[in-house]
Amino acid sequence: QVQLVQSGGGLVQLGGSLRLSCAVSGQSDNMYAMTWFRQAPGTGREFVASIDWKKGVTDYQESDQERFTISRSYVEKILYLDMNNLKAEDTAVYYCAARNGILTPYEYWGQGTQVTVSS
Repeated sequence: QVQLVQSGGGLVQLGGSLRLSCAVSGQSDNMYAMTWFRQAPGTGREFVASIDWKKGVTDYQESDQERFTISRSYVEKILYLDMNNLKAEDTAVYYCAARNGILTPYEYWGQGTQVTVSS
């Protein structure tokens, strides 16, 4: 079992920055990738960015890749999402998730953290 505990988020002004963290505990040796998703009110869950847990290779939603950076500390087992130049449309609940294979579903989820961008 893998446990994911999120921190960070909150209220930020338009154009501001935030860092989200996701601490990993439990049996994470087989973990393949970790991903950030978000869900705005009244919409479905949306892919934001992912990272190969061991190799560190990253992938982004195209519209966010110039403003968001996904990274991880493999030794400390923490996933990060640095978000810059935040827009109103970035307001959402953000979730970290992990899976053990390239074709496997995301088995493990963080509790979610609210990000609200105010004008």
